[in-house]
Amino acid sequence: MITGSIVALVTPMCSDGSVDWPALDKLIDQHIGAGTAAIGAVGTTGESATLRVAEHCEVIEHCVKHCAGRVPVIAGTGSNSTHEAIELTDAAASVGADACLLVTPYYNRPTQRGLYEHHKAVAAAVAVPQILYNVPGRTAVDMHNDTAIALSRIENIVGLKDATGDLSRVAALVSGCGPEFALYSGDDETAMELILGGGKGVISVTANVAPALNAELVAAALRGDRATAESLNARMAGLYEALFLEANPIPVKWALHHLGLIGETLRLPLTPLDERYHAQVIAALEAAGV
Repeated sequence: MITGSIVALVTPMCSDGSVDWPALDKLIDQHIGAGTAAIGAVGTTGESATLRVAEHCEVIEHCVKHCAGRVPVIAGTGSNSTHEAIELTDAAASVGADACLLVTPYYNRPTQRGLYEHHKAVAAAVAVPQILYNVPGRTAVDMHNDTAIALSRIENIVGLKDATGDLSRVAALVSGCGPEFALYSGDDETAMELILGGGKGVISVTANVAPALNAELVAAALRGDRATAESLNARMAGLYEALFLEANPIPVKWALHHLGLIGETLRLPLTPLDERYHAQVIAALEAAGV
């Protein structure tokens, strides 16, 4: 079971839009040195929606090779097409990804039965450990607790990234899915409480800019040290707001650019952070001590 602060890693890009491989390597090394528990490659924050399929697979393979077993790699392989999700998951497994993260099928708005059958089909097709990803704010479909609990009975479905921000769901998920199933937060603002309530970690946007702080916060929450966790959470509260002033990953890529770690490039239809938000992001970074 992967536990701790897992970064939903950005995909750095050169000015021509190609992947900036040296910058990606530096980010991975920084995270490993800062205590990040695993690398989440090519999820929403990694601009999975704008990478071509071949690039998507190439970034996953590159992350696996560069991590070289130092930390696990969780590959984003979800799709609104079950066939494509199987193909991406199989490709990630074939290059050595430790687990795959599969977002609920977006846009076509499947029923709960459709969600169950989709994830069951991917799990049956590829033996790699799989983590469900529920983010209704992005997908326009919400995986209900009962569906997640039913899917947790499938052997290689090992976890759920819950990005609803709805803490009222946590107790039922923890008790219903059982101790061998890992519940992760996908919402930085409520991650501390989810972990204190039985979660195993967070797959985090904020960890991109504050990897050591986020690792320390999650470690405190995992050991039940509420006082330390709350202190660190308060220190990073401004980041939770600032990094979502525009759609993720626009603000976090600008923040990393401001810190001198990557270029500013995103792929259309994403555009760089509006100048009116720059000061707020900088202030949040400074308040966190980044």
